[in-house]
Amino acid sequence: MKPTLAALGDGQAWTRSHLREAVAPAAGVYGNDLEEMLPSGKATVFGSRVGWALTYMAQAGLVTRPKRGVYVITDCGRRVLSAHPDRVDNKVLQEFPEFLEFKSRRSEKGEPVGTHGEPRSASVASLSPTEAIEGLVSDADDAVAAELLDRVLAQSPAFLERLSLRLLQAMGYGGKEALLTHTGRPGDAGLDGIIRQDALGLDQVGVQAKRDDRESAVQRPEMKAFVGALQGAQTTRGVFVTTGRFSSGAR
Repeated sequence: MKPTLAALGDGQAWTRSHLREAVAPAAGVYGNDLEEMLPSGKATVFGSRVGWALTYMAQAGLVTRPKRGVYVITDCGRRVLSAHPDRVDNKVLQEFPEFLEFKSRRSEKGEPVGTHGEPRSASVASLSPTEAIEGLVSDADDAVAAELLDRVLAQSPAFLERLSLRLLQAMGYGGKEALLTHTGRPGDAGLDGIIRQDALGLDQVGVQAKRDDRESAVQRPEMKAFVGALQGAQTTRGVFVTTGRFSSGAR
């Protein structure tokens, strides 16, 4: 992480390929070591390490990605670079609530998390190949989910409303005809979208999408208001989407 963050320290936008070229000599990786492939044969070991360094530092807020494949250091990243000139690792990243929240997703699934994301109850050596692969896949899924959430939060509330409708369509709501209507606007009576499950509109699903920060929770009164909006729109069911979480009362 340290040589990758140091390369970004000039404040310029870097592509991942340029970062790999800059980080290799700083990390002491040369020649054949740069060509060593992962077992899948789809990427080099070194390139994968740089990629995961960027992913983890982005979750801690040290790095931002203004567009696909491009990375820029943040003010937080500059402070870390100054405070930790010799080494930046997961222990350093754990100083940031954003990173702890990212790692806590595993514990929300009922799996205690170790420093590097592995279950505390089992060492890597004691895992079967299938279990080890599942752990890596889960880490990758969590990283993608966290990055997706960051990108959604950077958009307008209307973006989340439309995205939620598209997501539900992809999940099979509305059938092949995709009878979706975006209704989100001031005075929308609490519903941001309507999905008609049949051509006549006799079976409808109301949708509400609430863009909040990660720590915000949907409360019981908001859920009761949503139920009231569903009744007012004469829908038979509803889906409530949030970028935050649901309180126990809302559940």
